[in-house]
Amino acid sequence: MERTTFSLLFYIRRDKLNKRGEAPVFMRLTINGERADASIKRFIEPHAWNSEKGKANEKCRGGKDLNLYLDAISANILQIQRDLELDKKEVSAQIILNRYLGKEQSDRHTLMEVFQGHNEKCKALMGINYAPGTVERYETCLRLIQEFMRKTYHKEDCYLDDVTRQFIEDYEFYLKTVRKCCHNTTTRYLANFKKIIRIALAKGWMKKDPFAQIRFHLDPVERDFLEKRELKVLLNKEITITRMAQIRDIFCFCCLTGLAFMDVKQLKSEHLVADINGMIWIRKARQKTKNMCNIPLLDEAQKILDRYKEHPYCQTHDVLLPVCSNQKMNSYLKELADICGIRKNLSTHTARHTFATLTLASGATIDNVAKMLGHANVSMTRHYARVLDSSIMRDMELVAKNMAL
Repeated sequence: MERTTFSLLFYIRRDKLNKRGEAPVFMRLTINGERADASIKRFIEPHAWNSEKGKANEKCRGGKDLNLYLDAISANILQIQRDLELDKKEVSAQIILNRYLGKEQSDRHTLMEVFQGHNEKCKALMGINYAPGTVERYETCLRLIQEFMRKTYHKEDCYLDDVTRQFIEDYEFYLKTVRKCCHNTTTRYLANFKKIIRIALAKGWMKKDPFAQIRFHLDPVERDFLEKRELKVLLNKEITITRMAQIRDIFCFCCLTGLAFMDVKQLKSEHLVADINGMIWIRKARQKTKNMCNIPLLDEAQKILDRYKEHPYCQTHDVLLPVCSNQKMNSYLKELADICGIRKNLSTHTARHTFATLTLASGATIDNVAKMLGHANVSMTRHYARVLDSSIMRDMELVAKNMAL
């Protein structure tokens, strides 16, 4: 445990005498080398002050009363220090002095004040600087922080200087145990929270960064993707339930184009462009990054679009496919996997991984796949790539042919 050095002394300012020739009395609080000074609003004649003892000479007029007042100040300062330590709050000379002088309430900002202010700005900039998904993520993070404080500390809000390293560790523990979040999900919530703390630090509302010694890392995750035979099963499965048939079609369309959920939801006829050879392409800027996607429309994908040309939802909303919410889509995909006998955890993002894996396995270069996915560079595309047995076999057949003796 870090040792705290503490000293409190009283002194007079002989250079600031009032009209009666009296000097103002000041106190100086020093904690761990940090110093804070303030006037105690009392005056004394310079000759009546004992500089060595830091007290008034009691034989002088008013000396005894002044010393009793100084003792009371010392007791109050010590009590404030003990209270801060018991509450496990940051202890500094300025914090103690502010609390004693009653200045802290007007100068301090709360966590909810900063967090809600940040989220309001995000909402106002949605579609300009922030994607809807980003805004929603910060709203979720705010709700989790509020829930954590209610259940752990039994309060709705706290001052920024109450957000300590222990607060961060307690929040991480809460996410992993009570909310059952995995390591990567917990890390992302902490990273979002760290941004709020950075804002407070930049504005000078916090002096100490509770994330100073915390380093984030994500565990590598092997995401599911469909192999070619599984995608065929989905495409050819006869489904009589209209809702499930639509979910299947939209998911397969994403597998055949690599479009992310929000991009397929926003897909319109204006995004379909014919080249000089008559080939139809999807040319659309990604909603997330604004990078342009250039994707040739395969025949199977075109057939799916043709099924929904007259769909009421598509005509009303001027889109090409009747896409529901991401939450409902992911829920229905679990049901779809059971119907088709696929033992994989399907989600809307599984389709994007499937597209990247199958196109690379079929011989497409990683540069071209990056272009179709709308990635700024191929390093992002490598996260989606998988090496299939068919790719290994194809390459080894070529090796065997070239090495034939």
